[in-house]
Amino acid sequence: MCEPKKTWKSRFAFLKDPKFLKVLFLGQLLSLCITGTNVTTTKLGNDYNFAAPTTQTFLVYACLALVYNSFAIYKRGIRGWLLQFWRRGIYYFILGLIDVEGNYFVVKSYQYTSLLSAMLLDCWSTPVCMILSFLFLKVRYKWVQYVGVFIALCGLGMLVGSDVMTDKNYAAADAVKGDLFCLLGATLYGFSNVGEEIMARKHPLYEVIGMFTFFATFINFVQLMILERSEFASFVNQGEAIAMVIVYTCCMFVLYSLAPVMFRLGSAVLYNLSLLTSDFYGLIFGLGLFGYKVTFLYPIAYVVIIIGIAIYHIFPAPEPAMGTFTKEVALKEKNDLFGVKPDDPEQGRRASSVMENVPERIPADDAKMKDETA
Repeated sequence: MCEPKKTWKSRFAFLKDPKFLKVLFLGQLLSLCITGTNVTTTKLGNDYNFAAPTTQTFLVYACLALVYNSFAIYKRGIRGWLLQFWRRGIYYFILGLIDVEGNYFVVKSYQYTSLLSAMLLDCWSTPVCMILSFLFLKVRYKWVQYVGVFIALCGLGMLVGSDVMTDKNYAAADAVKGDLFCLLGATLYGFSNVGEEIMARKHPLYEVIGMFTFFATFINFVQLMILERSEFASFVNQGEAIAMVIVYTCCMFVLYSLAPVMFRLGSAVLYNLSLLTSDFYGLIFGLGLFGYKVTFLYPIAYVVIIIGIAIYHIFPAPEPAMGTFTKEVALKEKNDLFGVKPDDPEQGRRASSVMENVPERIPADDAKMKDETA
C-alpha cells in the first residue's frame, strides 16, 4: 500500500520536536562561542598587535587533551587508553594535523585579504562538508536540504552586504594570498568536521576529543617553535593579552566539547550552517567594543539564516548510512577495543571491570529519552 501523502502541517511539525529545538539551541550556543573567539582575536590584533594563530590555539588543545584524556583513563584504565593509541592513533593524528592547519590558515588569511572576502570564502566549509558527507558517510540529501543551505548562505550574504554599507571592510594587503589561505583553511575545516563526525558516530566522545587534541597539542607546539617563537616571547610579557587568550581558550574549549554532540544529534553540515549566525552576535559585541553601526539588514539576515536551518529540517534530516553511536555500537566498540569475543562472557566481565558503564543512547526518533554525551 502507498503511504499517505504528508501535508504541509505535518512537514512543519518538526518545529515542536524537542530534538530540533535542542539542535537549534546547541547550534546557536556554538555560534556564540565562535563570536567570542572572533572578538578576542580582533582585540588581540587591534590593541596588542598580536597575530600568532598557532600560539593562540596551543593552550586550547593542551587543556582539551589534559581534561579528556584524564577522563578516558578514569573510564577505561591505562590499558584501555593505550589501546586507543595502538588501534586508532594514526586516524587521530591525521585529524589533529588537519584541524591545526585549518585553524592556522583561516586566522592567517585575515592578515592578507579583506574582511569581506574572508567571510565569504570561509563559508566554503559548508559545501565541502556536504560533498564529503555524500562521499564518505553516504548521506543522500533531498532537494529541500540544498534549498535550506542556499537560503542560509543568502542570509550570510546579507550580513556581508551590511558590512560593506557600514564600511567595515578593510583593504587587502595581498588579496590572492589571503584568499587562497582562507579557501585552504575552510577546506581543511570541512575535512576536520566530517572526520570528527565519523569518529564520534563510532567511538565515545571523550576518546574522540581527547585523542585528536593530544596529537594536535604536539603538532601545534612544534609549529609554534618553528614559526612563532618571537611572537610567543613578546606575548608572555603582556598580562592583558594573556587574559584575552584565556577568554579565547574558554570559548574554544566549550566549542570543541560540544561540536561532536552536534555531529551526533545533527551533522557536520548543520554545525556549519548554525555558525553562520556568529556575525550577527559579533555585531552585538561590536557595538560597544569596536563602534560598529547597526543596519536594517542585520536582524533580517539573522532571521533568514534561521529559516534556512529550519527548511533543512522540513523533510527528515538525512542520516548517514553508518548510523550513530547507539548502545549496541558502544558495546561492540568496547569489545573490539579489548579484544573480547561475543561468545566469551568471562572475558567480557573482566573487560567490563575496567570499562565505563555505557549510558543509553538516544534513538533518533525518541526525543524523550536521555541524551548520550559519552
